[in-house]
Amino acid sequence: MMAAFMPSSRGSRFRLLRFAFILSIITYIDRVCISTAAPAIRQELGLSTVQVGWMFSVFTFAYAFFEIPSGWLADVMGPRRMMTRIVIWWSAFTMATGLAWNFAVLLATRFLFGVGEAGAFPTVSRSFSRWFPRREVGNAHGVLFMGTRFGGALAPPLVVAIMALAGWRMSFFIFGSLGVIWGVFWWKWYRDDPRDHAGTTREELEIIRKGIEQEHAPTIEWREFFSGNLLLICLMYFCVGYAFYFYLTWLPTYLKEARGFSTQQAGLLAGVILFAGGVATAMGGRLTDFLVRRYGLRIGRSVGVVAMPASGAILLIVASTENSIVAAALLAMAAATADLCVSACWTMCHDVAGDAAGTATGCMNTFGNLGGAISPLVVGYAVQWWGSWSTPLVVTAGVCALCGLLTLTIDPTKRLRTSEDALKRAPTLIQSDSRSLPTESRL
Repeated sequence: MMAAFMPSSRGSRFRLLRFAFILSIITYIDRVCISTAAPAIRQELGLSTVQVGWMFSVFTFAYAFFEIPSGWLADVMGPRRMMTRIVIWWSAFTMATGLAWNFAVLLATRFLFGVGEAGAFPTVSRSFSRWFPRREVGNAHGVLFMGTRFGGALAPPLVVAIMALAGWRMSFFIFGSLGVIWGVFWWKWYRDDPRDHAGTTREELEIIRKGIEQEHAPTIEWREFFSGNLLLICLMYFCVGYAFYFYLTWLPTYLKEARGFSTQQAGLLAGVILFAGGVATAMGGRLTDFLVRRYGLRIGRSVGVVAMPASGAILLIVASTENSIVAAALLAMAAATADLCVSACWTMCHDVAGDAAGTATGCMNTFGNLGGAISPLVVGYAVQWWGSWSTPLVVTAGVCALCGLLTLTIDPTKRLRTSEDALKRAPTLIQSDSRSLPTESRL
């Protein structure tokens, strides 16, 4: 399926894409594992609804707080070393989750899990800036985030099956080991520069070289972190993260408690809903690249102007319907519609930051995960205070509408200033200053 969303499956850069695709599956299996196991964890550890919300959110807060420094380190250190560190760390704390014996230990473990996994997707995105020509970056991100949804789709039925055989703790041990295996192969195969990779042909290097704009790894000037355009990108992705984390955290519980499905049925339906989002994510990658070629950056990266409000409108229908089957089908439509814009969001960071994409995507994803951290808490408190599952869905619909408005205001043609830009300006400034000095001073 992955090859269907790329113009060709030959070349080292497409092996890199397969690595990224598998990584994203493993990442979201590890994340979604806890949402599927949440009813069993809640029962064994005696957790309240609000405590379950904090169990979900503490990971995301940690992930958000460490996202920018991790993205910056990916620009400075390179994706090979950075990604190996990230994967080994998060795999260790995925397995450690299965050892938790009370709420405090569970919170500490999930927080450290978030610290370790922070920067994973900015690091992968940074690797794309060196290995893929710009015309393929949208498709590459589409395939990458298709893997996240497929991982989320695979997790519920897998966790349910493992729980039936060996309990919820064993599922964390099994899934954590997958990341360690991936990390070993990544370290052996990947190189930060495609020119250093033995499997990259001269023809492929020429394609890559002509399709990228920068050869070096600059960092964003600190003043640019306060630029209006970057702030709008971050706020837009806050809304995307807020909406997505409902599907990632509370969805199985919602389907069971609000819609009356069994644990097995809820796990299967949650998987189907996330699978639908995965297909839409890959389609969105192709869509944004096509629109850019046809109409330019402003229109090509504006998929969310339509997709997010449409997703919110569908959620309003979900909140008002009493038919459980119709609600599940509409949730799949809402998730898929929202996921059409994910690739456009991430590719915007390449548009505005070039080879400093690790830092830019880290900044954007920080806000996305802050939204993702707040979302489960809103759901938990709303259900506990008002006893209603419709209220958080209505709130999420409003956030989706706001996302569309924010996307409309972003200018992806406006580049952020980087350290390389400063170096390019420096010789001109020095030369100008020297000409203004008296002859004696120049001598």
